[in-house]
Amino acid sequence: MLAAYFDQFNVIRLITIQALLGDWSVTFTNSSMMMVVVVTIIWLLLKGDKLVPDRWQLIMELIHSNIRSVIHDNLGKSGQKYFPFVLCLFLFIALLNILGLFPYVFTPTAHIVMTFGLSLSIMIAVTLLGFITFKLNFLSILMPGGVPLVLAPFLVIIETLSYMIRAISLGVRLAANISAGHLLFAILSGFAFNMLSGGLVVLSLFPMLILVFITLLEMMVAVIQAYVFCLLTTIYLGDTIALH
Repeated sequence: MLAAYFDQFNVIRLITIQALLGDWSVTFTNSSMMMVVVVTIIWLLLKGDKLVPDRWQLIMELIHSNIRSVIHDNLGKSGQKYFPFVLCLFLFIALLNILGLFPYVFTPTAHIVMTFGLSLSIMIAVTLLGFITFKLNFLSILMPGGVPLVLAPFLVIIETLSYMIRAISLGVRLAANISAGHLLFAILSGFAFNMLSGGLVVLSLFPMLILVFITLLEMMVAVIQAYVFCLLTTIYLGDTIALH
């Protein structure tokens, strides 16, 4: 029964193209399909250009203004060049999380491989941009100012580990929250279905009522986790603008 709860996280091959020369293949999975669908939705949503905005364009304008304020508050005017990236990142993660709440829809953000790959790519980009901008002075972020020289070797090691753990914590936080919510959905819905099948109609109303509140909670979690991911990304990008 426990294995059945994790079936929703299975990656299924939809299309596999085998190379004629060489031992390699290209596979299109349900995870890839969801990412393509989300990118298409984002492309369609960002095309709104009406003078009097409709409902979807109004939502996009609210998201636009909120993300821009986050960039301005954390990076200042010089950090506005990162705004398109952070906006697309938020829409990408938020839509993947929200669409994953629908039945029979795969959620790529519940896989640590996907979220860790995304966070690791961001941290590699931040590190490269830091070295391009500040050259070797970028390494000064590993040594806080005003620290006694005796403690310097220990603090450098601690700050280096802390910097490396950023990529792990950024990805694990997202995957853990999304997968936990989906498992809770599966357990409660299975419990309610078993009670209905056993003829306990009245008692099954209680888990079904809980499911309603859990659904609302998970919708908020889906958006909040995307926001937290982008907020931390914005803070990390601050190292490429000014050394702390």
